[in-house]
Amino acid sequence: MSTENRCFIVGAGGFDGFLMPPRPGDLLIAADGGYRYLRERDMEPDVLLGDFDSLEIVPEHRHLIRHSPIKDDTDMALAAAYAKEEGYRTFFLYGGLGGKRLDHTVANLQLLTGMAREGLVAYLIGSDTVITAIMNGKLSFPQNAVGMISVFCMGEQASGVFERGLKYTLEDAELTCDRALGVSNEFTGEESSVEVRSGTILVMWDAKNGLPERS
Repeated sequence: MSTENRCFIVGAGGFDGFLMPPRPGDLLIAADGGYRYLRERDMEPDVLLGDFDSLEIVPEHRHLIRHSPIKDDTDMALAAAYAKEEGYRTFFLYGGLGGKRLDHTVANLQLLTGMAREGLVAYLIGSDTVITAIMNGKLSFPQNAVGMISVFCMGEQASGVFERGLKYTLEDAELTCDRALGVSNEFTGEESSVEVRSGTILVMWDAKNGLPERS
């Protein structure tokens, strides 16, 4: 992982705690109902942002950014846009998977895709799952990675896809958005990697494996 400052955005969905905690110099944003999660853990966000439809009242905060509920983006996307304007390039998005809002989960997968295409690094982290998008890049996992890993095309096609060291391998394959060829692969106790040479893919794995190396 880079030592550059990172942005942590916390939404209203469920998760089991930070995969790695924010450190001094990182930016911590509560996206609407994510504020409740942070305050329950005595954590104060640097920025509180949203339309506040998930909170009974709008809290007082030294850096509050209020958006109209009539908007084109989710609170998570607005928080990411704010952090990008502030110069952040690495993002950890919590509370954006599962729950009752499947539409917000899909929106967050699109957000990951868009961020990858901007050259940003972003992870969407739920209770037991980590998801990231890569464009023309590679993820490498260590020997001790366990469980399932799935890969999905995010666009018309992704070509030059390689899955190595996994139960099912791919060599210079093409993935499309209408067939789940990369779903439900497995780690095998070997060093493994997922690579795409042209296009954008989503990769998801068990959170207990931590974060892979990116190149």
